[in-house]
Amino acid sequence: MTDALKRLSEEGVAIWLDDLSRKRITSGNLAELIDQQHVVGVTTNPSIFQKAISQGDGYDTQLTDLAARKVTVEEAIRMITTADVRDAADVLRPVFDATGGKDGRVSIEVDPRLAHNTRATVAEAKQLAWLVDRPNTLIKIPATEAGIPAIAETIGLGISVNVTLIFSLERYRLVMDAFLTGLEKAKERGLDLSQIHSVASFFVSRVDTEIDKRLDALGTDEAKALRGKAAVANARLAYQAYEEVFSSDRWNALEKAGANKQRPLWASTGVKDKAYKDTMYVTELVAPNTVNTMPEATLFATEDHGEITGNTVAGTYEQARADLDAVERLGIKYDDVVQLLEEEGVEKFEASWTDLLKSTEAELQRLAPSEG
Repeated sequence: MTDALKRLSEEGVAIWLDDLSRKRITSGNLAELIDQQHVVGVTTNPSIFQKAISQGDGYDTQLTDLAARKVTVEEAIRMITTADVRDAADVLRPVFDATGGKDGRVSIEVDPRLAHNTRATVAEAKQLAWLVDRPNTLIKIPATEAGIPAIAETIGLGISVNVTLIFSLERYRLVMDAFLTGLEKAKERGLDLSQIHSVASFFVSRVDTEIDKRLDALGTDEAKALRGKAAVANARLAYQAYEEVFSSDRWNALEKAGANKQRPLWASTGVKDKAYKDTMYVTELVAPNTVNTMPEATLFATEDHGEITGNTVAGTYEQARADLDAVERLGIKYDDVVQLLEEEGVEKFEASWTDLLKSTEAELQRLAPSEG
């Protein structure tokens, strides 16, 4: 059997796992994925933690202690999630050391309810970095309008950031600009730029889900022919933008000062439509210096039957632009789609956070010591 994941890594794609739970850490599963499936990083989000905490009894010991101390549900979630991220960071530390800090990273997200509050987002990022207290952490900040200045400020403080919920090419350019602004601030403060890392999480499958729905509503042959093309086209044009920004004079000056490029990270890479190959958002987005964070099912599908044929992004920009233009000509407005997806993305994470609050509160009550 060909080792597709090894080949993917050799092409310059860092394989990260889009999942985390305490059981994954304590059972040795995470270490096994690092050892056998070439996993070199982990991403988390409120949905992932909500699922982890509501399933099984892996958190009972810590929850019992938290209940005995009568902590608030917010503090309980903070303690639980940062503990998992800290432990996962320790498991990944050898990768971090071996790659000079590029990989071996674990991401933890700021409270999604702060997505439209710049100052609170920066304050939360500082708090999370302090609480986890591991050099191989990335603080996830959503690329909302309020998130853009928060990204610049957080990077400027020397905190490494995973920018999340990027859907549009215009917003992605603002993210890269915020990253460079942050590095310039950090340089002014005399910080070591080589210690600051960042990825920009560009969401993939959700673009197809929304645009395909609109194409299906049109129902014409022309519309049907465009199904499943928009998401990959969008991501490939994002990579074109990345190449432009990170070959600019502004970037070159920062690189000379020791800065690291902000890598594009392909997120939401699990295929939602059964009509498509389940490895599509991996095999069609192979390019140097990128990250692909995969749900476990996508990781194993790629290992089993992913066809890695080298760089699948180079030389595709003209076709990618033509595909998006063709969608636009059918009356499906790109700007409307990406704005909707950003709003829905924030709402989904807020809903997951609310569910996380409720399920954690229920667990605290269940495990609370009887009075006396």
